[in-house]
Amino acid sequence: MIMSRIEAAPHQAQGDLTERLLAGLPDEAVLTDPDVMASYANDMASFCPAGAPAAVVLPRTVEQVQHVMRTATELHVPVVPQGARTGLSGAANASDGCIVLSLTKMDRILEINPVDRIAVVEPGVVNAALSRAVGEHGLYYPPDPSSWEMCTIGGNIGTASGGLCCVKYGVTAEYVLGLDVVLADGRLMSTGRRTAKGVAGYDLTRLFVGSEGSLGIVVRAVLALRPQPPQQLVLAAEFASAAAACDAVCRIMAGGHVPSLLEIMDRTTVKAVNDIADMGLPETTEALLLAAFDTPDPAPDLAAVGALCEAAGATQVVPADDAAESELLLQARRLSLTALEAVRGVTMIDDVCVPRSRLGDLIEGVERIAEKHQLTIGVVAHAGDGNTHPTVCFDAADADESRRARESFDEIMALGLELGGTITGEHGVGVLKKEWLAREIGPVGIEMQRAVKQVFDPLGILNPGKLF
Repeated sequence: MIMSRIEAAPHQAQGDLTERLLAGLPDEAVLTDPDVMASYANDMASFCPAGAPAAVVLPRTVEQVQHVMRTATELHVPVVPQGARTGLSGAANASDGCIVLSLTKMDRILEINPVDRIAVVEPGVVNAALSRAVGEHGLYYPPDPSSWEMCTIGGNIGTASGGLCCVKYGVTAEYVLGLDVVLADGRLMSTGRRTAKGVAGYDLTRLFVGSEGSLGIVVRAVLALRPQPPQQLVLAAEFASAAAACDAVCRIMAGGHVPSLLEIMDRTTVKAVNDIADMGLPETTEALLLAAFDTPDPAPDLAAVGALCEAAGATQVVPADDAAESELLLQARRLSLTALEAVRGVTMIDDVCVPRSRLGDLIEGVERIAEKHQLTIGVVAHAGDGNTHPTVCFDAADADESRRARESFDEIMALGLELGGTITGEHGVGVLKKEWLAREIGPVGIEMQRAVKQVFDPLGILNPGKLF
């Protein structure tokens, strides 16, 4: 129904789109060169179709965004919001004839308030830039996706991003206090608050977090901050099996420990990292567990976790002596996805999250799927919260290998649901997982989500074809 309303828009309205946009935007903010627009067509996901936009718009003000949405509503033109396009689900992919609304030029940090412990930012602010800016005030913005040096706060909000520190500090949704949102018809709405507490009315702020630009355009965000913690220290533990490493994870969490980071790399990932960076990681390992604490004195915590790892069968436990050694260990983890991409040239990065108690079952299941399809699939995971990233390595030029890659990807999602998990912990649904969202939440859930979409976007012009 939504798509049919867009397609029914008068064709002649498309002809004056550029002229109408330029009536409220500077010339440099509207791009129509086909070659330039092609560079805005898609994010970093594999197997996700992308269309050819009619225009790419780079606004700098809220009023300019409002003008774009009023124009789009009047002409019934779809709008695809974008950040840095580092996403992995196709949520930022263009559709034919759309306006790509790139928010990267709205990149101002408007306020940092140490008393209220908030930051007010525009959507194009890069995650790492915000982290460094608040750090100068002794504050900390915890969400840290692996692409934090490139990804934007608006994109993080749109996909409800996570990161390495989620086990202790939580995900993006827990730090978004309030939003300014331009609705489909150009109206500006504010949600949430600046206060530490507030329960007035429905929580519309949370509704927009993770909505992938399908309900409105986030143009400003009020973000919660924390006091900057001490420098964390890291421990590495080597295991002879993934099952033993996952047993250690269960022991750590059941023991009441609160690590600032708890990550796992399987043998495929360890080998890939060594191949591209020669980091000297133990290639005999079947699984490498990284645990970190940012308490004032992390040594006792690391010792306790090290003992639990040994009890679970760790063959070697190495606590870092200082921040430099800790950073070296973390660099290996951050290189994981880049290293796996180098194995065959292209990757499909899954994002299945399971209960911590089923983490071992998921990793063992992925090994069986890799063997069945004769593919290299490495698993790196935020073990502390059960969010795994099975990464399928394949040659995109090989049609049969590409087919097997897609089939294995789907089998991993099915396995995640079978284990009581979810199809995405932090990357979103986008185009890639539309079918699987319907399987996870069921027909009534889809009906209700479509009803919410209808209220905010009755013409169906906001990021059509995404989510469901």
